[in-house]
Amino acid sequence: LTPLHPAAPPGLGMEVMAPPTISALNGTSVKLSCTFNSCYKVENKQFSLNWTYQECSNCSEELFLQFRMKIMNKQLDRFGNRVEFTGNPAKYDVSFTLKNVQLEDEGIYNCYVLNPPDRHRGYASISLKVLTEEPPKHDSTVAVIVGASVGGFLAVVILVLMVVKCVRRKKQQRLNTDDQKTEEEGKTDGEGNPDEGTK
Repeated sequence: LTPLHPAAPPGLGMEVMAPPTISALNGTSVKLSCTFNSCYKVENKQFSLNWTYQECSNCSEELFLQFRMKIMNKQLDRFGNRVEFTGNPAKYDVSFTLKNVQLEDEGIYNCYVLNPPDRHRGYASISLKVLTEEPPKHDSTVAVIVGASVGGFLAVVILVLMVVKCVRRKKQQRLNTDDQKTEEEGKTDGEGNPDEGTK
């Protein structure tokens, strides 16, 4: 008996990457991205891809998108014609876009990739959460307040540093001009005394 998703031994075979969870706003489009690494170039004749949907982690999987030589949408009544393949297998990208997301689209999306001569089938899954409204605004206000206070604090620090620098620079200039004055005074003293020249 072979398991349904044989896990590739570490360092061998392919690796399939997908974000563990994606949130989408009801009625919008969402890209479910899935990419993979393979030591081999993708040959359309051998390459295969399956996207399946599960309502819950132990519910049965329903196949809705397949690639065998070309992309084939299995028209699940659930998705109608809202599924669009937006990946490019030659670039190791097998993502798709789900349009006009509905609350009942929430669930687990599994991405299976096989790219012979890789013997192992790669697999990743994404949990899709559908939001009925945008996340509450107070979260962002907190972020704005924090951002503003940090920003304000930094601005004050920078301002203080600039003032200190300017004050130092002015002091330095004053010292320099004082030195020049004393030097000039010294010169006039020396020149104004004729005795020193005769000795």
